[in-house]
Amino acid sequence: MMDGTWVLILLALVMLVGSYVAGSIPLNVSMSEDKLQKVTVFGAGLLVGTALAVIIPEGVRSLFSERSLPTIVTKDYTAEPPGHDDDLHSVIGISLVLGFVFMLLIDQMSARFNDASNPVEKNITATVGLVVHAAADGIALGAAATTSHADVELIVFLAIMLHKAPAAFGLVTFLLHAGLERNRIRKHLLIFSCSAPLLALLTYFGIGNESKQTLSDFNATGIAMLFSAGTFLYVATVHVLPELTHSHSHTHTLLPVQDGGQPKRGFGGLQFCEVIILTVGALMPLLLTMGHKH
Repeated sequence: MMDGTWVLILLALVMLVGSYVAGSIPLNVSMSEDKLQKVTVFGAGLLVGTALAVIIPEGVRSLFSERSLPTIVTKDYTAEPPGHDDDLHSVIGISLVLGFVFMLLIDQMSARFNDASNPVEKNITATVGLVVHAAADGIALGAAATTSHADVELIVFLAIMLHKAPAAFGLVTFLLHAGLERNRIRKHLLIFSCSAPLLALLTYFGIGNESKQTLSDFNATGIAMLFSAGTFLYVATVHVLPELTHSHSHTHTLLPVQDGGQPKRGFGGLQFCEVIILTVGALMPLLLTMGHKH
């Protein structure tokens, strides 16, 4: 348990520093948008692959293993009630849908405020939208850490970092365009960078602490992973992919699009090399966990 704790703390620190450094790039140097586009395409594929091939299976396995543990411990086998598995199946669906709907509501609230005439409100809302999404990512990492499968934890971490870095980059770019002072931009960036690591640690210690019996009775690990899988799927399918296929200039639709921004390409859709990158990204989590035995 102690080793797992230190690994998570290390990953949380790397996530914090990595996000902050990525967000600091627009403040210091100009970077090619084409390279950023390819990284974002790969990140979108990795998000879909991670949600479908890693987080959902692990969440389901965690739900069933936690529920079946008492029957393994007891010597006398007692048949479980017929509706027992049905309860678990409904929990799987509810957790996934709640994660998806949660991000949908955050997105819609963000969009409403972004239409406001007050530019200060727009800037704050852009940051809040991304901070809430990053917090959901942190829950995914914290829940993955409690499964004691290092490969799952690392894949979730990689998936988060590959879309968190471009999101930090995009946030700072938008705030620069909005004309905010650099010191204020750094504060926004620091809050965004801290959100996922803090939530990862809170989730890990909340679920991982054996004294909190209520959380383990409620299958908190599995539910948290399935909830975060819903948020992953929303971000990948509703945010990142449509934006890439319509060739918007920003890397995250939680960020308001600048007025007058023209698409770089004259057609809606990914280039052939981007489709390949997306497919590789989606298959990578599956390939990395292929040798993993439950």
